[in-house]
Amino acid sequence: MTPPGTHVAGQTGRAAQADPAVSVRLDILKKRADFLRTARARRQPMPGFLLQARCRAPDEAPGDTIRVGFTCSRKVGNAVTRNRAKRRLRALARDVLPEAGQPGWDYVLVGRPGATVARPFAALRADLVKALGRIHGGRS
Repeated sequence: MTPPGTHVAGQTGRAAQADPAVSVRLDILKKRADFLRTARARRQPMPGFLLQARCRAPDEAPGDTIRVGFTCSRKVGNAVTRNRAKRRLRALARDVLPEAGQPGWDYVLVGRPGATVARPFAALRADLVKALGRIHGGRS
Protein backbone atom coordinates (compact mmCIF):
# COMPACT_ATOMS: atom_id res chain seq x y z
CA MET A 1 0.00 0.00 0.00
CA THR A 2 1.21 3.46 -0.89
CA PRO A 3 1.49 6.08 1.88
CA PRO A 4 -1.09 8.91 1.71
CA GLY A 5 -0.16 11.81 -0.53
CA THR A 6 2.43 9.96 -2.62
CA HIS A 7 2.26 9.84 -6.39
CA VAL A 8 1.61 6.50 -8.06
CA ALA A 9 3.57 6.12 -11.32
CA GLY A 10 1.48 5.96 -14.48
CA GLN A 11 -1.60 7.61 -12.98
CA THR A 12 -2.82 11.18 -13.11
CA GLY A 13 -5.51 13.20 -11.35
CA ARG A 14 -7.17 12.35 -8.06
CA ALA A 15 -6.65 8.60 -8.57
CA ALA A 16 -2.89 9.14 -8.55
CA GLN A 17 -3.00 10.25 -4.93
CA ALA A 18 -3.46 7.51 -2.35
CA ASP A 19 -5.80 9.56 -0.17
CA PRO A 20 -7.60 8.08 2.81
CA ALA A 21 -11.12 6.92 2.05
CA VAL A 22 -13.89 9.45 2.45
CA SER A 23 -16.36 8.34 5.11
CA VAL A 24 -19.38 9.88 3.36
CA ARG A 25 -21.01 8.05 0.48
CA LEU A 26 -22.70 9.84 -2.43
CA ASP A 27 -25.86 8.24 -3.78
CA ILE A 28 -27.75 9.40 -6.85
CA LEU A 29 -31.39 10.50 -6.66
CA LYS A 30 -33.42 8.65 -9.29
CA LYS A 31 -37.06 8.81 -8.24
CA ARG A 32 -39.23 11.76 -9.24
CA ALA A 33 -40.74 11.91 -5.74
CA ASP A 34 -37.30 12.55 -4.24
CA PHE A 35 -36.69 15.41 -6.69
CA LEU A 36 -40.10 16.91 -5.88
CA ARG A 37 -39.53 16.71 -2.10
CA THR A 38 -36.17 18.43 -2.52
CA ALA A 39 -37.69 21.11 -4.77
CA ARG A 40 -40.14 22.07 -1.98
CA ALA A 41 -37.33 22.58 0.55
CA ARG A 42 -34.44 25.07 0.69
CA ARG A 43 -33.14 26.80 -2.45
CA GLN A 44 -29.98 28.74 -3.08
CA PRO A 45 -29.65 30.39 -6.50
CA MET A 46 -26.09 30.87 -7.73
CA PRO A 47 -24.77 32.28 -11.02
CA GLY A 48 -23.94 28.85 -12.49
CA PHE A 49 -26.74 26.69 -11.08
CA LEU A 50 -29.60 26.45 -8.59
CA LEU A 51 -29.01 24.34 -5.48
CA GLN A 52 -32.00 22.70 -3.82
CA ALA A 53 -31.43 20.93 -0.51
CA ARG A 54 -33.36 19.22 2.26
CA CYS A 55 -32.66 17.22 5.37
CA ARG A 56 -34.10 13.70 5.04
CA ALA A 57 -36.37 12.14 7.61
CA PRO A 58 -34.64 9.36 9.60
CA ASP A 59 -36.81 6.62 8.06
CA GLU A 60 -36.19 7.59 4.40
CA ALA A 61 -32.61 6.47 3.66
CA PRO A 62 -29.41 5.69 5.56
CA GLY A 63 -28.26 8.73 7.51
CA ASP A 64 -24.59 8.34 6.61
CA THR A 65 -25.14 9.05 2.91
CA ILE A 66 -25.47 12.20 0.88
CA ARG A 67 -27.92 11.87 -1.99
CA VAL A 68 -27.55 14.12 -5.01
CA GLY A 69 -29.54 14.63 -8.19
CA PHE A 70 -28.95 16.61 -11.37
CA THR A 71 -31.38 18.17 -13.78
CA CYS A 72 -31.22 20.42 -16.82
CA SER A 73 -34.34 21.52 -18.66
CA ARG A 74 -34.55 22.06 -22.40
CA LYS A 75 -33.99 25.76 -21.72
CA VAL A 76 -30.32 24.89 -21.08
CA GLY A 77 -29.93 23.90 -24.73
CA ASN A 78 -30.00 20.92 -27.04
CA ALA A 79 -29.21 17.37 -25.87
CA VAL A 80 -25.46 17.81 -26.28
CA THR A 81 -25.44 21.00 -24.20
CA ARG A 82 -27.69 19.50 -21.50
CA ASN A 83 -25.48 16.42 -21.22
CA ARG A 84 -22.36 18.57 -20.95
CA ALA A 85 -23.99 20.68 -18.24
CA LYS A 86 -24.97 17.55 -16.29
CA ARG A 87 -21.46 16.10 -16.63
CA ARG A 88 -20.02 19.33 -15.21
CA LEU A 89 -22.54 19.26 -12.32
CA ARG A 90 -21.70 15.61 -11.56
CA ALA A 91 -17.97 16.40 -11.48
CA LEU A 92 -18.68 19.38 -9.26
CA ALA A 93 -20.71 17.28 -6.81
CA ARG A 94 -18.02 14.56 -6.65
CA ASP A 95 -15.43 17.23 -5.95
CA VAL A 96 -17.23 19.31 -3.30
CA LEU A 97 -20.03 17.37 -1.58
CA PRO A 98 -17.93 14.77 0.28
CA GLU A 99 -16.19 17.59 2.19
CA ALA A 100 -18.81 20.36 2.31
CA GLY A 101 -22.10 18.43 2.21
CA GLN A 102 -23.78 16.98 5.27
CA PRO A 103 -24.75 13.32 5.64
CA GLY A 104 -28.50 12.79 5.79
CA TRP A 105 -29.21 15.52 3.22
CA ASP A 106 -30.50 15.44 -0.35
CA TYR A 107 -29.15 17.95 -2.88
CA VAL A 108 -30.32 18.70 -6.41
CA LEU A 109 -28.18 20.77 -8.77
CA VAL A 110 -30.23 22.45 -11.49
CA GLY A 111 -28.40 23.69 -14.57
CA ARG A 112 -28.85 27.26 -15.82
CA PRO A 113 -29.03 28.24 -19.49
CA GLY A 114 -25.61 29.31 -20.74
CA ALA A 115 -24.02 29.66 -17.32
CA THR A 116 -23.55 26.01 -16.32
CA VAL A 117 -21.64 25.19 -19.49
CA ALA A 118 -19.78 28.49 -19.94
CA ARG A 119 -18.80 29.35 -16.36
CA PRO A 120 -15.24 28.32 -15.35
CA PHE A 121 -15.14 25.19 -13.20
CA ALA A 122 -13.27 26.98 -10.40
CA ALA A 123 -16.07 29.55 -10.22
CA LEU A 124 -18.70 26.78 -10.14
CA ARG A 125 -16.79 25.10 -7.32
CA ALA A 126 -16.63 28.34 -5.33
CA ASP A 127 -20.35 28.88 -5.96
CA LEU A 128 -21.22 25.42 -4.62
CA VAL A 129 -19.10 25.85 -1.48
CA LYS A 130 -20.76 29.24 -0.86
CA ALA A 131 -24.26 27.86 -1.53
CA LEU A 132 -23.72 24.95 0.88
CA GLY A 133 -22.52 27.39 3.53
CA ARG A 134 -25.67 29.44 3.13
CA ILE A 135 -27.97 26.39 3.10
CA HIS A 136 -26.43 25.02 6.29
CA GLY A 137 -26.65 28.24 8.23
CA GLY A 138 -23.45 30.17 7.62
CA ARG A 139 -23.64 33.36 5.58
CA SER A 140 -20.54 33.05 3.38
